[in-house]
Amino acid sequence: MQVSIFVSPLLLRFESCLGFWYDEGMQIIDLSVPINGQTPVYPGDPPIKIEAAGVLDKDGFNDHLLSMGTHVGTHIDAPMHMLAGGKSLDQIPVEQFVGPGKYIEVKDSFSLDAVKAVGVEPGDIVLFHTGMSDHYSDSKYFHEYPVLTREIAQYLVDQKVKMVGLDTGSADIAEDFPIHKQLLGGGVLIIENLTNLASLAGKNFVVYALPLKLQIDGSPARVIAEVGS
Repeated sequence: MQVSIFVSPLLLRFESCLGFWYDEGMQIIDLSVPINGQTPVYPGDPPIKIEAAGVLDKDGFNDHLLSMGTHVGTHIDAPMHMLAGGKSLDQIPVEQFVGPGKYIEVKDSFSLDAVKAVGVEPGDIVLFHTGMSDHYSDSKYFHEYPVLTREIAQYLVDQKVKMVGLDTGSADIAEDFPIHKQLLGGGVLIIENLTNLASLAGKNFVVYALPLKLQIDGSPARVIAEVGS
């Protein structure tokens, strides 16, 4: 039996400083939604405002003032988001934002058997593809979506994964946010509003989910996947 293992060159450099080499067969997939004045926001969050602070023809440069919540677009939740005394993003070791990815397709509802079938390991970043990103501009996006069960959340905590990523607007639908609290309380960060997850089906990949180094509860992030040849 032949086994193929993909080891990311960027991950090697990131975790052990062994040097960098470029694989021409490597593919980078952008898993982030764009941010602009029309980007949907979670119900009750402030709208995005983008105003010109410098105009090229007038000032010799372009610049903008950006006002938005910390949980807009593709973003990462830190423990501080839901837990008293929880860590802010700048207190999270940077290594937690990079790791081997596991893709799980969600058909109608989340399944613990499906999670176990992919062989989740400590240090993984687990991405759930529900298909809700296809409805990102629809009103149903923030109101009609599948959610993780408490059982699955605890399994992921027990497996010591680094992050859980979703192509939905929230890890919860209940107003007391039990899944957020369970994951964040167990040291698992949450990525929400992912896109393009179908591109990862059946592939070996590494996830890079890097937020701004903000000393608060969350941040928009550019999330990418590096797919092996």
